[in-house]
Amino acid sequence: MSFDEKFDRLKISGNDVNTRILEKYGHKIKTDELSFTKGKTNKDKANRATVENVLDPRTMRFLKALTNRGVISAFNGCLSTGKEANVYHAFAGDGTSSRNTDVKVEDLVKLTSVEVNQDSEEDNGDNNNVADIDGSKPEGVELRKEYAIKIYKTSILVFKDRERYVDGEYRFRNSRSQHNPRKMIKIWAEKEFRNLRRIHQSGVIPAPKPVEVKSNVLVMEFLNRGNGFASPRLKDYPYKDRDEIFWYYHILVAYMRLLYQVCRLVHADLSEYNTIVHQGKLYMIDVSQSVEPEHPMSLDFLRMDIKNVNGYFEKMGIDIFPERIIFQFVISEKLETFKGDLNSADDLREFVKNNLPIKSTDEDEAEDEVFRSLHLVRNLGGLEERDFDRFTDGKFDLLKTLIASDNQKNFTASEQYGMEDLDADDSSENEDSSAGEDEEEEDDDEDDDDDEEEYSDYSDSDDDSKPKGKKYEDKDDKKKRKQETKEAKREKRKTKVKKHIKKKLIKKTKSKK
Repeated sequence: MSFDEKFDRLKISGNDVNTRILEKYGHKIKTDELSFTKGKTNKDKANRATVENVLDPRTMRFLKALTNRGVISAFNGCLSTGKEANVYHAFAGDGTSSRNTDVKVEDLVKLTSVEVNQDSEEDNGDNNNVADIDGSKPEGVELRKEYAIKIYKTSILVFKDRERYVDGEYRFRNSRSQHNPRKMIKIWAEKEFRNLRRIHQSGVIPAPKPVEVKSNVLVMEFLNRGNGFASPRLKDYPYKDRDEIFWYYHILVAYMRLLYQVCRLVHADLSEYNTIVHQGKLYMIDVSQSVEPEHPMSLDFLRMDIKNVNGYFEKMGIDIFPERIIFQFVISEKLETFKGDLNSADDLREFVKNNLPIKSTDEDEAEDEVFRSLHLVRNLGGLEERDFDRFTDGKFDLLKTLIASDNQKNFTASEQYGMEDLDADDSSENEDSSAGEDEEEEDDDEDDDDDEEEYSDYSDSDDDSKPKGKKYEDKDDKKKRKQETKEAKREKRKTKVKKHIKKKLIKKTKSKK
């Protein structure tokens, strides 16, 4: 039997399992040509679409979560916009969870500050929610608790230089993706929340109370002057008289010291735009870029803050203090003539008012110009190889010498940023080495003098007309000459690098190579 005949006699059952599976799922099999190239991932642009540069679907989910948990009860219009975030007004919730509350983009964008005023009037009667111009509350009126919601921009990032404010921060040493500006925003919001909480808990500087942070959304206390309007910034505040301008200048200088010494922070963007006058007090805001004193650029940021504050109040037409003096006042651990409470802003303000010298001459302006261009080094860790020769010659301006040069003024600065970073063993070694060097120098002086005397005996032996040389020198002149030589060498030793420091510098230089 041939193969064709056998094939014809073969019968295939219609109940075969494979046949039934093919009939059941055959319509789902793709018959298109197989593509071996990696297909493009198609993302819907609507998922990244934003309203007012901050309200995207992801942010909306965070706001909905805050509403469901009872943190906020109503989300209102935009209060202000900036280069890094928008600030919105909201009413506080009762703290109870609610799963039926929904937040829509349309409801967020159509509400304005006018509607916020109308809501306030409906809740408290006709103009019962109106506070005084300084933010004080009228008697017999209970105001609704208000929050300011700061939402950082995620779409159009104007401010992209966030990395230098985070690098070197011990608190954020384990942060990842710092080079991605979008992912940096979450760290940035957390940084402001922690800085605000630290300042608020210290109790020495007025600051809005932080409530909660979620990704790029920060909820904090709202400083209002009534009718849903925010309290004025220092730049927009209408001063009553010249004395009030002086008061705010002195209190702001005192705040810089309290922020540095008590809160252990440097604002890094302090100006008239980042301070608010609320109920007669000066509040400090926008501390997302604030760094700790241990940050590598903290002193440069502090110097910039002092320049900004002095520049604004100088435009206001009042006498200001030299920037170098304010810098010393801020970083000095102790104030010699101060007899009040170092944690009291009022006591420090009085000290600033009565003790700090006024910037009045061209020489003061020249010193400030030099101070702005100084490379501030707090310890040997910041000393580069190229600065070694200048340091050896005594021309390098360490922060320690910057403070100590004006020691005769009204306060004594701390030497905590000088050589105190060395260990206690180094300090004892310093004393021993300096004492040993003094003895060596004196011995060298005597040896040099003896050699010169011996040499002088044979130098001019042929000239019998007049004896020359130190051998025939008068005793009083010889004593005076030796004393002058010792004084000169002693002055030179003041700027000489100690042996143990020189060894460390050389060791550090070799390790870099």
